[in-house]
Amino acid sequence: MKQEIIIAGFGGQGVLSMGKILAYSGLMEGKEVSWMPSYGPEQRGGTANVTVILSDDRISSPVLNSFDIAVVLNQPSMDKFESKVKPGGILIFDGYGIHKVPTRTDIHVYRIDAMDIAAGMADAKAFNMIILGGLLKISPMVKLENVLLGLKKSLPERHHKLIPMNEQAILKGMESVVKL
Repeated sequence: MKQEIIIAGFGGQGVLSMGKILAYSGLMEGKEVSWMPSYGPEQRGGTANVTVILSDDRISSPVLNSFDIAVVLNQPSMDKFESKVKPGGILIFDGYGIHKVPTRTDIHVYRIDAMDIAAGMADAKAFNMIILGGLLKISPMVKLENVLLGLKKSLPERHHKLIPMNEQAILKGMESVVKL
């Protein structure tokens, strides 16, 4: 098993955190992992993306030109990464941040209205965990219990009280993702 993933959006949407949690989760399952963030100097509000590779075998390079899965959270990321999803791959997007939906017919496209769900939960910080839940429903590359351990590892200890809320957000995301 090898999953090559790009997660992209605006800084502040939890893109890098989502990638880090996936990477930690993979490590806890004994997988080979690569986590490579990319963001501009305007980290909060500028564009950001992270490449995550989870593999049963050694990873030869963290640099990728195409992806098995793209998670895009804003229109600039859709414009940049839709064409880089491998044929037969998966593209997941948040309905709030995209005004021009994907047009490719050779990939599997999913929508999750994470911003609306987060607003309903009265916690905008749950946004990225809702997206992560949708991703894990579509492609269960790591176990939920390891995601929660990864969350614990990546969050500062003072925020560990938020783990139950994040678990609820992940479960909401799993219920809410829709194939187009």
